[in-house]
Amino acid sequence: MARSPEEIASKTRTKENPMESIQTKTLPPHPLPGRVIYRAVGKDSPISSGEMSVSFGTYSEAYGPMAPHRHAEESVYIIRSVKGRVRYGGEPDALEHTLPLEDGMLLHFPESEWHVFEYEPGGHIDAMFIYGTVDNIRPEEG
Repeated sequence: MARSPEEIASKTRTKENPMESIQTKTLPPHPLPGRVIYRAVGKDSPISSGEMSVSFGTYSEAYGPMAPHRHAEESVYIIRSVKGRVRYGGEPDALEHTLPLEDGMLLHFPESEWHVFEYEPGGHIDAMFIYGTVDNIRPEEG
């Protein structure tokens, strides 16, 4: 039986101790086109926030190709990249730049910049996403 976001987050939060914690390995998967997302902080997440969003994701052949997309301002920390890259800038059918991804890289996308994460056959990307909002995060989710 699936656990609710509230059941997943550590309930150590009190008025005197406002910090919450979570083990990322306990986050439920949310498959989306081209990736699987694990929500940690934000709307509909184990740690609720109306101000910011933090999630983790994996891009791999198991989830198919991702389409170029744009959304709220975003910072992305590349946890692990095996033959991964990001294409960005310009328009969705003519992205202007390609950047090979490396473990430990931090990327920052301005609001509404088109981008897409890709990988060579057998590759994958594991990343953490940070947004200063809880809205306009994933276009597929409305």
